[in-house]
Amino acid sequence: MKRITILIAFTAFVGSMNAQQIYSTKAGKISFFSSAPLEDIEARTTEVESKFASNGQIAFALLMKGFEFENQEMEDHFNEEYLESTKYPKANFKGNIINISEINLSKDGVYPAKVKGSLTIHGVTKEIASNGTIEVRGPKVIAKSKFDIALRDYNIGGALIGKKIANTIAITVNCEYE
Repeated sequence: MKRITILIAFTAFVGSMNAQQIYSTKAGKISFFSSAPLEDIEARTTEVESKFASNGQIAFALLMKGFEFENQEMEDHFNEEYLESTKYPKANFKGNIINISEINLSKDGVYPAKVKGSLTIHGVTKEIASNGTIEVRGPKVIAKSKFDIALRDYNIGGALIGKKIANTIAITVNCEYE
């Protein structure tokens, strides 16, 4: 049912991408890293659904329970205590590459990309901006970005924030589109 909801949201978003070349993936990668005094925490998922249009529109969606941790206890705490993944099962981003006119999608190369949009995590939507790259390699387009978010901005709290979990989390995005 959750995947159907994500699909419906994508369909509505893609419907607004009129007459553009659409690139997509269902195997995008997102990871996050937290470095805190007592412990470093890292998790990743390879189940990110994303669409990218040649006019610069871009969208990502993922299920929070798709993140894999180095041990089950970390994963349980993440899903049950901090992200409340049953109550807030997905995260998504909808935005635009604002310098799309500087990216030649028909010529191999690596191009700087500036992205702005709305990131929703834990039921909270915030506007964000990030720099990254768009790499064109034949018919493939690879989008990469790394940015930080403050947990308090998304109403994520808990007794171990600042001790075992950093206040700010580094997020890395890597999606290969076809």
